[in-house]
Amino acid sequence: MRALLTDAYRTLVPPREDRHGPLPPLLLTLTLVTGLVDAVSYLALGNVFVANMTGNVVFLGFALTGAGGLSALASVVSLTAFLAGALAGGRLGTRFAGNRGRLLAVASAAQAALIAVTVVVAASAGGEVTTTVRYTLIVFLGMTMGAQNAVARRLGVPDLTTTVLTLTLTGLAADSTTGGKAPRPGRRILSVLTMFLGALVGAVLIEYDLFVLLLGLVLLLVVVTSATAYRLSAGGTAWTRPPP
Repeated sequence: MRALLTDAYRTLVPPREDRHGPLPPLLLTLTLVTGLVDAVSYLALGNVFVANMTGNVVFLGFALTGAGGLSALASVVSLTAFLAGALAGGRLGTRFAGNRGRLLAVASAAQAALIAVTVVVAASAGGEVTTTVRYTLIVFLGMTMGAQNAVARRLGVPDLTTTVLTLTLTGLAADSTTGGKAPRPGRRILSVLTMFLGALVGAVLIEYDLFVLLLGLVLLLVVVTSATAYRLSAGGTAWTRPPP
């Protein structure tokens, strides 16, 4: 238990010599964003994911058999938008390969611009999810999460992919049976709990018809992430270098 708490603390408050610097807490913030965004997409946009592409592939298969409550078109649009965002994120990763802090700052700023569009669209519709609003949000949020996933992959911080927890949970369970000490248990558990918290908060806000506020919260978190990454990477410290 002590080791778990120590690892969790080091994730939230990394020591100065940590090779990933402030990236773990910043990526945990984006993990929280993922939980919030998937609450929006699944609960408000009609049984579709914009971050969890495994779920979308499965939903697409179900929808093509005529399963009720699912839309093949929505799944295809989400998958396409996610791939477009991942392509853009990959190009940003190449452009800023030498400075992980700047990469996260620029990518998060681009995400913020996309999310800002969703806030404006949802607010203009008075929080009502029409067909136009639905597909606009699927496209822009899908691109956002695709870019986020690609950038997190390039940053290379173990167990903090920000959008996928399957391997994190597998590692948490499988490594505990090897007879040795499981690596980064605190970080893994924090990642799971953070996404759970985002989904929980998102569901509550949607339940109380605070749809636009929820999107505004997502925008705020991404803007804070971008500004913090930019400020902390200004000195070109060791953690900004590409992972070994």
